[in-house]
Amino acid sequence: MRARHPELPMNYSADAPAVWDAGLADADDCLLSSDQCVVRAEHYFVKGLVEVPVLGTDDVFSWGVWVSLSRANFARAAELWDQPGREAEEPYFGWLTTELMVYPQTTLNLKTLVHTRPVGERPYVELEPTDHPLAVEQRTGITVDRVREIAAGMLHPHDDHV
Repeated sequence: MRARHPELPMNYSADAPAVWDAGLADADDCLLSSDQCVVRAEHYFVKGLVEVPVLGTDDVFSWGVWVSLSRANFARAAELWDQPGREAEEPYFGWLTTELMVYPQTTLNLKTLVHTRPVGERPYVELEPTDHPLAVEQRTGITVDRVREIAAGMLHPHDDHV
């Protein structure tokens, strides 16, 4: 049986895309929900998960991130939001719009594919297979020690743990 580490946080999630500003909350052409965001009726976002296997365990570490979609893809995703079978949809291209400060390079504007999952499940965000540390971790997995480093970096963002 593989070890589990329930004491470690295995998910961190951004409340809004990096471009969101609290001043937009009352604007008629803006929307922020737990799953979707629209800014000035020009920029469209969905929330999904970048999942990273934790080596030597059955655990998956995940980042709850926002991805920008084209207007057409956002409209299509919204149309299918509550439709059973929506997971058969082709993935949507998007740009990562969440800054994960535990990485030495910005995570903003990484290329992604957003894979729709069954109703009630967040989309899976697949990063383009580049040499960016987040993309490498998604492809190759991380150790439990790396999960601890991320936890330290998220809890104490101004220390040099990560």
